[in-house]
Amino acid sequence: MKTALSIGGTGFLGSAIARRLARADFALTLPTRRRERSKHLTTLPTASVIEADVHDEATLARLMAGRDLVISLVGILKGDFRRAHVELPGKIARAAAAAGVPRLIHISALAAAADAPSNYLRSKAAGEAALKAAYPAATIFRPSVIFGRGDSFLTLFAGLLAVAPVVPLACPGARFQPVWVEDVAAAVVASLDHPESQGQTYPLCGPREYTLRELVAYTGKLSGHPRTVIGLPLALSYLQAFMMEFVPGGPMTRDNVRSMQAPNVCPAGCTLPFGLAATPLEAVAPGYLIPK
Repeated sequence: MKTALSIGGTGFLGSAIARRLARADFALTLPTRRRERSKHLTTLPTASVIEADVHDEATLARLMAGRDLVISLVGILKGDFRRAHVELPGKIARAAAAAGVPRLIHISALAAAADAPSNYLRSKAAGEAALKAAYPAATIFRPSVIFGRGDSFLTLFAGLLAVAPVVPLACPGARFQPVWVEDVAAAVVASLDHPESQGQTYPLCGPREYTLRELVAYTGKLSGHPRTVIGLPLALSYLQAFMMEFVPGGPMTRDNVRSMQAPNVCPAGCTLPFGLAATPLEAVAPGYLIPK
């Protein structure tokens, strides 16, 4: 049985990947800060959820020993981007290289670039560079915004629409090409059967592009809460985000607004790698947004 270590693997995408790796008969270790928050993964027959500080290099070295695969998944939308997106991938790559781990997969973000408009996207690009410097053969995936049951994207909109009679929407023209969580997980696991994927970077998108306004309107229609959407100009978008930064757990920051200035879409004609077909949003979203 092959062994895998998934760092940041107890979240939304990591859970989907874990389920697929378990079906592929991998013995999977999932470190987390709080094990009680990851009980949904303890039922996987080949998974072990443990508490560990993955930022500690000695801990990383211990966790890497004897692994056939390491997956780097840590991502945040606000907070210390440098620590989470740059320093940690570098530590993971160095530990994996030192341990002789044969495969390393890293999840980055579409539109990551050194000259991107937001700290989030610039940190993702810097993290890729740090990872590649220590482990050039790493496979990197850059998904667009990810949707699926339990997501923090369409589900978040549905919750807001349920309580807001009118929606003042920041960056209504922001462009996205949402990709289903199961398609991302499938691409990650499929790459293991394609040695040529080592050292490569793959954008991951769904089959269709949308504006943020279109996505919010569609979510309202499905969830039974259609609302008037008032698109905010850029200055008011920043003001709204600034106010939300003072709300505990607020859904938006000014850096998020800056991120939305970069189109979150794949190049024309781009398809999923390894012969996979992207699943339309409309084939999945009704299953978890339409009230039962």
